[in-house]
Amino acid sequence: MENYEALVHRGFANGKPDTENAEVLAWLIRRNGLEMSRISRGSHIGSVFSVAEIIAVLYTGILHVDPRNPKMPDRDRLILSKGHAGSAVYAALAERGFFPVEELKNHYGNGSVLSGHVTHKGVPGVEVSTGSLGHGLSIGAGMALGARMNGESWRTWVVLGDGECDEGSVWEAALQAAQFGLDRLCAVVDYNHMQSLFTVEKTLRLEPFEAKWRDFGWNAESVDGHDTKALRAAFARAQENAGSGKPSVVLAHTVKGKGVSFMENNILWHYRTPQGEEYEAALKELEAQRP
Repeated sequence: MENYEALVHRGFANGKPDTENAEVLAWLIRRNGLEMSRISRGSHIGSVFSVAEIIAVLYTGILHVDPRNPKMPDRDRLILSKGHAGSAVYAALAERGFFPVEELKNHYGNGSVLSGHVTHKGVPGVEVSTGSLGHGLSIGAGMALGARMNGESWRTWVVLGDGECDEGSVWEAALQAAQFGLDRLCAVVDYNHMQSLFTVEKTLRLEPFEAKWRDFGWNAESVDGHDTKALRAAFARAQENAGSGKPSVVLAHTVKGKGVSFMENNILWHYRTPQGEEYEAALKELEAQRP
């Protein structure tokens, strides 16, 4: 196999993509995600593609983090509650310099620290291991409360899936966050309207979703989850809400499998792995979208 980084970065000037650009980073998340899934035969590529812009915007000017010092005390904390989309975070961290891009080829391999569901063990920049859905917001609320009790100013961001919002633990955490006035806590829901084996609507309806969060005491807004400018503006408003006494949630409407036509809104690609002709077809479509 040729050098992994050269393979993914082929076509960029000097093989150096501008990873401070959210559109470029989102494309790289998808491109790496496709390659990682092909090599490891790992699943959840549809979820990786839907969350790409959310993760890209967070890592380009929103999160206060430093790849040279991943454990700096005043860093923002990001929790990927939908841990099955972990390769999106791994790709973003690698492309932003937390660890070498070449390590991504080991994703989901025997002995690799890059497990299928996101893990903090041995991975710079990951705060907590996740995968059992419905727990991330509770962890985030605890972190945010602890930060306030200690007089610290960093923020906590939690990226959830819409399917996990079926779980009561999410709403218990939402109630507690509002009760404690955790206004430096922001949740982002990757609202791709599909979960596991079916649509959200026909599994357990969430609507009126935004109104429910408001009724639970949160600042809430809905945006196009693939519009990087809209996401950045929504995240900035969430940051400005510090002092409001309310946590914030952004409902990012996305498309499962976004970026590859035959994957989009196709529930098969929650678990299916692109191989052979499907991989080649997906790669061709992504290459045509290169920023």
